Amino acid sequence: MSVATMEQRAPRPVAKRPRNSVPLAPTASKDAKRLAAAVLEVLAGLRTPLQAAEAIGRSEAGYYQLEARALRGLLEACVPKPKGRQASPASDLAQLQRENERLRRDLRRQQSLVRVTQRNIGLPPPPAPPPKGSGNKKRQRKPVVRALSLAARLRQEAAAADVPSAPDASGLAAPS
Repeated sequence: MSVATMEQRAPRPVAKRPRNSVPLAPTASKDAKRLAAAVLEVLAGLRTPLQAAEAIGRSEAGYYQLEARALRGLLEACVPKPKGRQASPASDLAQLQRENERLRRDLRRQQSLVRVTQRNIGLPPPPAPPPKGSGNKKRQRKPVVRALSLAARLRQEAAAADVPSAPDASGLAAPS
């Protein structure tokens, strides 16, 4: 073998990926990452809260509020999540709709089986149900007497406004 072929066969050194090279929060803004770094530096003891507040452009009280929010977020992220699928109203609704459709298909199948059985034994089909519009009609509500008297009064006032007023005793027409 020649030297050239040995170089081709020799394994290349694999470049190792640096540790922690996966981005922590690729969707987080630059400002959010800067604030998180300041909080972590204070918790690690590299800065004092006052120095961190000055670095991020907040008051010391504002820094402490930010730190409290960050710690709440950390604690929330540390809460164990339940295993498996979790029931949600949307999934419950979808399951009920599937069951409803299955029951409707089953009902149609049973109804067709009943019709076939009735035909085979010679029973006449049941009478068709009455249309939904017929049957019990609601009674007409009696008009309230007071409403009728008010309506009549309004009609009289409207008619009086349409008719020009007659001249009074002084010979002048009434103002309209």
